[in-house]
Formats: sequence, C-alpha cells, structure tokens
Amino acid sequence: MTIAACDAADRVAMAELLDGVQLAAVVHTAGVLDDGTVDSLTPERFDAVFRSKVDAAWVLHDLAPDVPLLLFSSVAGMFGASGQGTYAAANSALDAIAEHRHAHGAPVVSMAWGTWAEGGGMTGELTEADVDRLSRTGLPPLTVRQGLALFDAAIGSGRAVVAPVRLDLGTLAEADPVPPILRRLVRPVRRTVRTDRAEASALADRLAGSTATERRRVLVELVRGRVAAVLGYPTLAQVGADQTFTDLGFDSLTAVELRNALTASTGLRLPATLIFDYPTIDDLAAHLAEELAGTGQAGPVPTPAARHGDGRRPDCHRRHELPIPGRCRVAGGLVGSGIARRRRHHAVPGQPRLGP
Repeated sequence: MTIAACDAADRVAMAELLDGVQLAAVVHTAGVLDDGTVDSLTPERFDAVFRSKVDAAWVLHDLAPDVPLLLFSSVAGMFGASGQGTYAAANSALDAIAEHRHAHGAPVVSMAWGTWAEGGGMTGELTEADVDRLSRTGLPPLTVRQGLALFDAAIGSGRAVVAPVRLDLGTLAEADPVPPILRRLVRPVRRTVRTDRAEASALADRLAGSTATERRRVLVELVRGRVAAVLGYPTLAQVGADQTFTDLGFDSLTAVELRNALTASTGLRLPATLIFDYPTIDDLAAHLAEELAGTGQAGPVPTPAARHGDGRRPDCHRRHELPIPGRCRVAGGLVGSGIARRRRHHAVPGQPRLGP
C-alpha cells in the first residue's frame, strides 16, 4: 500500500498522483464541517465544505471514469439537518454526482451515512448524551458489524445512491415532524395543535396572578428543565441559570431543539437563534417573561449577544459531527445509519479500505 498526501480537489495534483497507478476502486471519504445557523452562512463557508467533498468527487469522477467510485455521503442531505446548511447541501451535491455518473454507465455508489456507535473522525467528539439524543429521534447509531454489513450490501445494491440507516419506527412516529422522506414508512402519532396549546395554557395558568419574581423563577426552572432534557443531563444541578448556553454544550442543532421545546411550552413564536440572542438561561427567562406578559415586542426581536471580532456569534463555528441519517432498503431488510467520515481522501490500489 502506498500512502500519499494530495489535495483531491486539485485536478492537476490528483492526475499526477494517479498517473500509472492501477486502481481497483476509489473510496472518497473526505468531509469538513462548518456548522451554523442560516444567517451566519457565507459563500466562503460553503466553499470550504464543498471543496473537500464535492469538488474532489468531481475530479475523481473525471479522472477515473471506469473505476468503481465509492462516495461517503450523509443523510443530512436527505432529511435536512438543523444548523448544517453547508454540510447538507454538499452531501446532496455528492449524491447528484453519483446519479449523474450512474446515468452515464460508470460504476458508482454514494452511501449516505449518519453516525456509528463507535466514535471516531467527525463523530469523535460525540458524548454519551449526544448518542442518547440521536436515539430519541428514532435514529439509533449502528454497531460496527451492522455498518460493515451495510457497506457490503450498498456496494452490491446496483443503485447510485443508498442511505444505510437503522430506523426505530416507533420513536420516529413520535417525531415532530416526521422527515418527509419517511412518511410512507411511518404513520406519525399526531401531536395536535391542541396538545401544544394545552401545554402553553397550563403555563399561562401557573403564571397568572403571580408576582414578577415568581414568574421569573418559574420560567428559569422551565428553561433549565428543557435544557437538561435536550442535552441529556440527569439532574438540574448541572444546569446553572447564569451559565451560557455554549458553556453548557449547545450547538446549532441542539439550539433548534431547545427552541422547539420552548415554543411548545410557551406558545410563543421564537427564533432559531434564541440561545445566541439571549446567551444565558437568566437572559432567556427574562425575555420569555416579557413576551408572555405582553410587554415585549409583538415578535421576538433579537438583541445581539457578544460576538467575535469578525462578527460571528460565539458558537457559529463549532466543528463536530451532527449526523442525521437517511433511508434505503438493503439485503435482509436492515437499514442502518452513519459512519465516521475521515477528513482525507483515499485513492487505494487494490481493494477499498473502510475504517470508522
């Protein structure tokens, strides 16, 4: 085996690397994350994510037209991924390259993975709470054995794009909303508007007639409880009202999850940037108190939190895996989710190499 460094998106450099090499297959596993909410995304951030995944895949497609091309994609592009606009778009583009190549008769398969139970690569920073949260969404992580079996099945599927994913259909039915791509597989348990209104009404009843101090205390405890549930903390003792959300461990995805939970609890229309606009639990509780009392703006108007010197919110560039799996039927009826993608490209003489 020869190990060589090369920028796979550089066509000239890659052509020189492959010159004279007899390839049995090419496995393209590169990936870069640059997560952030929509208002923080820029062309430069898209370029950084697209270069390693999409530009490199197109170079490989062009230089190795007759060689089996195995692309490691993500179902972020199929399901959508809160806080991962750049990553979801890049993986959708990767799948499109596979469809294009397949339509022209060239050997290819794009595997839209999510996460595996064994951490590594992009999933190396996932905590036990992160894994538990993924399982609660109906997308439990794959074991190594399941992942390898699905890898083999994907290669033999004859399809341009597959999404090996393990689905917990019962849990998915409780999701709000069920991803559109799964709605023919899952009959959702309807969480009616009435349910959300009842929850918000119960809070309003609890706050009615209370003093400002008591309302603030109730709302602080509400936010602390929702934070603990989203992040998987076993007790509220680990959730301080004066801690920033970033210090507590929030990122773009969990920020949206918290926003959704608080929207259901309060009946307020809240922005996805909520934890960045009101960076501590105390700040957020004060904002909710104003909105519920009708003394704030008609709609949430962000008051900018502290920013970095380049204008980014503090958490906009947290770089770790937020895997969201997809779907595909494979041998034995098993569907599976995820793989830790390496941040480099392997052009491997001989058999393709797979690693977490």
